[in-house]
Amino acid sequence: MSKLRIDVDLDKIRYNTRFLVDRLKPHGITVAGVTKAVCGHPEIANAMLEGGATGLADARISNVMRMRNAGISCSISLIRTPMLSQVAQVVDNCDVSFNTEMRIIASLAMNALGKNVTHNIILMVEMGDMREGILPEHLESTVSQILRMEGVSLKGIGANFACLGHVAPSAEAMALLSSLAIDTERAFGPALETVSGGGSASLPWALGKGATGKINNLRLGEAILLGTDPVSRHAIGGLYTDAFTLWAEVIETKAKSNPNPVQMNYPIPSMQCVTLDGPSNTRSILAIGLQDTDAAGLVFPAGVTFVGATSDHIIVETTDCPARAGGEMKLRTKYSALSRSMAAPDVAKVFRGASALAEIIAANNDRPYSK
Repeated sequence: MSKLRIDVDLDKIRYNTRFLVDRLKPHGITVAGVTKAVCGHPEIANAMLEGGATGLADARISNVMRMRNAGISCSISLIRTPMLSQVAQVVDNCDVSFNTEMRIIASLAMNALGKNVTHNIILMVEMGDMREGILPEHLESTVSQILRMEGVSLKGIGANFACLGHVAPSAEAMALLSSLAIDTERAFGPALETVSGGGSASLPWALGKGATGKINNLRLGEAILLGTDPVSRHAIGGLYTDAFTLWAEVIETKAKSNPNPVQMNYPIPSMQCVTLDGPSNTRSILAIGLQDTDAAGLVFPAGVTFVGATSDHIIVETTDCPARAGGEMKLRTKYSALSRSMAAPDVAKVFRGASALAEIIAANNDRPYSK
């Protein structure tokens, strides 16, 4: 087994999902498990479903297709606005897609009509994060256009918070989203099935004492996977924060002092070598780099200080217990490091607590997905 690996504790993911599902249920809010940071790994997706998530959500159609090919047949939403070039795949594999562009919605409708199916739409509204969404004042006219289309069905509205702007949603913003849903229903009649109030950053609001209004769904990724709040980066009480452990092999450990550049008589004037001068520090090199993870998103063990990173190396200084070449170092990941490590082909993924899932996946592998 490769020593460069990420260990995944499925029991802790299952527990975190159940914990959040149970606490949101009294507030009338369901949970969609977001799998984009783990590249749609079916084992993790199934753990979320076993924990009570009512469906899954991802930003990339390739991840959705990975889950479908593993036999996962629950409702899956594409939460990034579909690419026009991938409309056919979206209709074939996603029960719902989150949308903002009429040209893309019209293409989804045309493709769905050609297949004699109806594709479901969640219309995203800009509520201050300044990423995706139509402006609130354009909501009524946009809904009117969608309702006149055959091939698509408007299932709800939603908003995004704390991704680009890193600002948690206020009670006022959530109340406005709820009132927009009420106004839409008053204007057009049919009740919206889903009012999606954002992701993990919306949990403090949802679990607070205020009314949740029409909002009945959250899309949870970081809270389930890492047990942390994406805005404050603090641990969420009651959740596991160590479902993922990244292990990297040590390939060098040496005592090195601060380098002192010395100009040498090389043909190229800019070439330098270094001499060692001053007190020595014990430095270790890990066989992992920026191609494998986000170094800024790693949490190192006590007594280990991050020095720097290149494409294939991470350099650390150790104090109490120097790491030996051939040994391993245990690293914790923040969201950015997790998502890059899960996507890196040279980082092996090892699942713990997966015995119950193996039978489910094996039984479903040969069963085609059908809506």
